Amino acid sequence: KMAAAAGAAAVAGLWSEVNRCGQNGDFARALKSVNKILQINKDDVTALHCKVVCLIQNGNFKEALGVINTHTKVLTSDVIAFEKAYCEYRLNRIESALKTIQSASQQTDKLKELYGQVLYRLERYDDCLAAYRDLIRNSQDEYEEERKTNLSAVVAAQSTWEKVVPEDLGLREATYELCYNSACALIGQGKLNEAMKKLQKAEELCRQSLSEDSDVTEEDIEAELAIIHGQMAYIMQLQGRTEDALQLYNQIIKLKPTDVGLLAVIANNIITINKDQNVFDSKKKVKLTNAEGVEHKLSKKQLQAIEFNKALLAMYTNQADQCRKLSASLQSQSPEHLLPVLIQAAQLCREKQHAKAVVLLQDFAEQHPASAAEIKLTMAQLKIAQGSVTKACMILRSIEELQHKPGMVSALVTMYSHEEDIDSAIEVFTQAIQWYQQHQARTNNGCCVFQPKSPVHLSLIREAANFKLKHGRKKEAISDLEELWKQNPKDVHTLAQLISAYSLVDPEKAKVLSKHLPSSDTMSLKVDVDVLENSHGATYVRKKAGKLTGDNQQKEQGQGEVKKKKKKKKGKLPKNYDPKVTPDPERWLPMRERSYYRGRKKGKKKDQVGKGTQGSTTTGSSELDASRTASSPPTSPRPGSGAAVSATSNVIPPRHQKPAGAPATKKKQQQKKKKGPKGGW
Repeated sequence: KMAAAAGAAAVAGLWSEVNRCGQNGDFARALKSVNKILQINKDDVTALHCKVVCLIQNGNFKEALGVINTHTKVLTSDVIAFEKAYCEYRLNRIESALKTIQSASQQTDKLKELYGQVLYRLERYDDCLAAYRDLIRNSQDEYEEERKTNLSAVVAAQSTWEKVVPEDLGLREATYELCYNSACALIGQGKLNEAMKKLQKAEELCRQSLSEDSDVTEEDIEAELAIIHGQMAYIMQLQGRTEDALQLYNQIIKLKPTDVGLLAVIANNIITINKDQNVFDSKKKVKLTNAEGVEHKLSKKQLQAIEFNKALLAMYTNQADQCRKLSASLQSQSPEHLLPVLIQAAQLCREKQHAKAVVLLQDFAEQHPASAAEIKLTMAQLKIAQGSVTKACMILRSIEELQHKPGMVSALVTMYSHEEDIDSAIEVFTQAIQWYQQHQARTNNGCCVFQPKSPVHLSLIREAANFKLKHGRKKEAISDLEELWKQNPKDVHTLAQLISAYSLVDPEKAKVLSKHLPSSDTMSLKVDVDVLENSHGATYVRKKAGKLTGDNQQKEQGQGEVKKKKKKKKGKLPKNYDPKVTPDPERWLPMRERSYYRGRKKGKKKDQVGKGTQGSTTTGSSELDASRTASSPPTSPRPGSGAAVSATSNVIPPRHQKPAGAPATKKKQQQKKKKGPKGGW
């Protein structure tokens, strides 16, 4: 009895210790006391429950779950359902946590709160929204603000990932978290300017709330603002302000935030800005997307986008095998998704395997008819890149849902015109116009009621008429123009085109139609000529009346102003021009084409210089004898004395004379000798 009493006293003391440590938040010490109690009584339900709570508080979720699973007979689901589900949730076993919550016999408020978190992680946003609405409606405690924040986060996720137009919850945006979630919802709707204003308000509220705490430093505030700045940079990127976005992204990375999800998203966005440029930087940023725990922080669509960008980066860095591996993995995860197939096709094109790329796309289009239009557009682009424009046109015309669209009609007509296939281009116009004619009728109580032609329909008819006129198909164009004029008889422009077309085919009909043209009086425009002439940029400015005198006044008063004739400049005559001699009528022709041209005379040498033996000259010695001349010229001419030069102009000094006769043949022989054998010695 004494031993039992002592044991009971010891257990009571241990429980007191556990209680005191729990109140002080010292759960490590409390766990030691609980373990001592379990040594005395290993199946004590309260002690086991306390041990699980202490382990959870210390962050040992795996060990806590192990204790729960080991003592299932003692720790039933009624006792430990919340703790078990919470451990599974924190260990990212979300499906298991959901089963544990749903299997609990009693749904406590704590389980409902956890249920909402689990549904959010599973991206079941409709059920999550209903769960939080029920919690807010039936709860009144100090956690109401947190529940409203979670509710706004669900609405933002619906807007972003499911493109659901968010309903107005009537939440007062008094905290920066609520402002941030509201901004995310606006981004999902595409209201970027409004979202930016909300984020600026969230930043202001965040600074105000954190600056009130004296223990919070500026670095702590910047770390808290990192997620808000990240969304601001994302909006800038969507608006095309990539330089500003990139600068803000890099500022956030320099802060080294602890949120791996935020870092992964920012790194991914930088990679999308870099594209095929700055690949080295992109390779570094990819490492941030591979951090541990990222897959539990981001949504499925975010993770999928990151994987897509990894595959594209592998393609840009010429890692063909890695690109194929990643795109194949993505295709196995999402067989209906279009992007993995497009990445594979792009990689094949980079490897110059266009035919394989087309086959790949064609197979996917047959298996997934919903994506056939986008696939066929890509196939057409590949055919154009190969130079097969006609085949590209055939592929485009096979997309039935786009045949009547103005953009498609314009593209086909342009391509056919490039190939000079005018008949096919007109056929495209005809099919599109017929489609609108068939769909302009609507059923009203079993009756078919025809409505006026739509602006798109009329625009197509007009473009078809213009195209036919341009390519000489006047008769076909006339029927289109008549249809347009019938729709709007007051359209003078169409009537003028119709008259112009008929004037080339049926002039009498053109005259009849011309009677419908308005008179010149009704068409006169009320234009202030003085204002028009004095306007900025006028090419002609009338001279002021005060400066007009004499002939100028007569010109102004006359019926019409005669244009001044430009004076033709007199052509320059040649220096040796003789007006008495008739100029050669063939002077404009090249010399070879003139009738009197006989060609150059061969065999006649200009001079007999260089003939004979070396040192001899053909000129007589008497001509070179200076003593026989009337007066010997000076050895060097005086400045300005041209006569001295003319006296000896026909005399060739011996030093400048070339030997005649034999030396010429010697030179030829020397040239022949120089050629020599090609083989060398």
